[in-house]
Amino acid sequence: MQTIFITGVAGFIGSSLADRLLADGKHVVGWDNLSTGHERFLEGARKHPHFKFIQGDNLDLDALTAAMKGCDTAFHLAANADVRFGLHHPSKDLQQNTVATFNVLEAMRANGIKTIAFSSTGSVYGEAPVIPTPEDAPFPIQTSLYAASKLAGEGLIHAYCEGYKFEGYVFRFVSILGERYTHGHVFDFYKQLAEHPDHLKVLGDGSQRKSYLYVQDCLDAMLHVMNAGLALQARHRVEVFNLGTPEYVQVNDSIGFICGALGLKPRLEYTGGARGWVGDNPFIFLETKKVNATGWKPKLTIEQGIIRTLHWLQANPWVYADRD
Repeated sequence: MQTIFITGVAGFIGSSLADRLLADGKHVVGWDNLSTGHERFLEGARKHPHFKFIQGDNLDLDALTAAMKGCDTAFHLAANADVRFGLHHPSKDLQQNTVATFNVLEAMRANGIKTIAFSSTGSVYGEAPVIPTPEDAPFPIQTSLYAASKLAGEGLIHAYCEGYKFEGYVFRFVSILGERYTHGHVFDFYKQLAEHPDHLKVLGDGSQRKSYLYVQDCLDAMLHVMNAGLALQARHRVEVFNLGTPEYVQVNDSIGFICGALGLKPRLEYTGGARGWVGDNPFIFLETKKVNATGWKPKLTIEQGIIRTLHWLQANPWVYADRD
């Protein structure tokens, strides 16, 4: 029976992946330091006989190596995803994203684990000159410490796959939406509207264009290409895939979806100009022809993903109390 190791298992994507793998008959070892993850997301997994949770930090290499013993594949999803405030604590991205990825690779090497999936980001393309942006687009100047640290993690994975014959899958996500979502614009907008339905403060001028992907579509894509073993056929044993939808929306469009679903018409207050913060790229839209050619396509539109996210937040107000 295959045993999968997941870092960040108590997070939004990690816990959703654990549930999917357990339903598929896999054994899962979940690892999380619970700094931002939620134990409530693991309530279903903890009831499953093939799930084991270990609390630990990716910066503790000895503990990470011990926890990974007996596993076959690693999904490295844990990261500091605080893009907006990255400049306030620059070492956090280096430690929790880049050094942590090195430790995951070293723990894999010590345990003879050869396959890794890595959650990277479309932000590595910076303010891309080519839109929609393909995987082989030239990298511009990095615009956030988060993206720079993720790109460094990608580089480490490429080197380990080349040097130690690992099998690597690097997934560059757009923003992910859906059940258990606790970070991002839908979360922030709904919190504001619940507190003051007549007024919504928007970072940026509302014209920022972004693409989003529903979490279950994201999991479908990762598992689809990994099950096909596509990295083993690649020249350097790594495959890089953009994951997203074939569409994008403006922030103003997203506001319209959310307010329409809530039956609200708030006064909008725009702040920050064309960017909400340093590193907030005003146009992120990834080309997904490569992953589409494998037979995968998303099932939900961006609007459908936003509405499902909103409904989940309405049904789970506790996530706001936990954040406070």
